[in-house]
Amino acid sequence: MNNAAQTFQAIVNERRSIRAFKSDPVGREVIDAVFAPALRAPSNCNTQPWFVHIVTGDKLEKLRESLPMAFATGDVAPDFPYDGVYDGVYKDRQYGAAKALYDALGIPREEKAKRQEWFLGNFRFFDAPAVAFFMLPDGFGLREACDLGMFTQTVMLGLTAQGLGSCPQTALGFMSKQIREVIDIPEHHKLMFGLSFGYPVDTPINDVVTDRTDLSSAVTFHS
Repeated sequence: MNNAAQTFQAIVNERRSIRAFKSDPVGREVIDAVFAPALRAPSNCNTQPWFVHIVTGDKLEKLRESLPMAFATGDVAPDFPYDGVYDGVYKDRQYGAAKALYDALGIPREEKAKRQEWFLGNFRFFDAPAVAFFMLPDGFGLREACDLGMFTQTVMLGLTAQGLGSCPQTALGFMSKQIREVIDIPEHHKLMFGLSFGYPVDTPINDVVTDRTDLSSAVTFHS
């Protein structure tokens, strides 16, 4: 492989979901260096159907304080429907990922209260110094969600290349109402999910690498 291919493969292999962050702030110049190139991500008919709201500082701390309790009491208001119910191999992968995480944390299955408390860390952004909320224009849906995903993956790879870590969080998409109470979001920006990011802490939870299917299971060649 040439140098560019080796670098790309290394960045892809290094990216993982980070769930423990240092408090060190991420400089605006670094954030710009990640998000500006990500705008080159593809989209259907070049519609570029994405908005991002990045939150740091005092407003982030307000969200960190209010979101866990709101979720714990069932005060959720997602902009997009979500059921999270899977069957077959997809359910197996979901359970396998959860087992890998809780094993790394040393929390057995029967300690449900501890597992729930750790899960609430999603709404504290795992102590990250920054969070990005990814949004679609009002009226856009499945097709454009694919575009938003491609854009977000480009962002995550860019963060990895800058020595940062990130965690894409569907759970943050449940908290549209509370987020709007803290930051000024235009009504036509609809929240899909959030991405906590920052510099990773050296801890076992950040070493978790979930299983991936093999190439032959995911890709079929025709000729």
